[in-house]
Amino acid sequence: MWPYILTGLLALLAGVAIGFFIARQYMMSYMKKNPPINEKMLRVMMMQMGMNPSQKKITQMMKAMQNNMK
Repeated sequence: MWPYILTGLLALLAGVAIGFFIARQYMMSYMKKNPPINEKMLRVMMMQMGMNPSQKKITQMMKAMQNNMK
């Protein structure tokens, strides 16, 4: 009886661990392909805050966000 229970628990833990890593890898690749904020969105947000964004400033902010993601 105990070997069946132990085998079931080990299989469950292994499935959870494997599922976690697969989901993590999928989300990382999805976020890399579809970043949450792009330059156009950043420009609109800055204009809504009353700033007049230059291309240099937007490029700097995008690089800073990309460095934070790594």
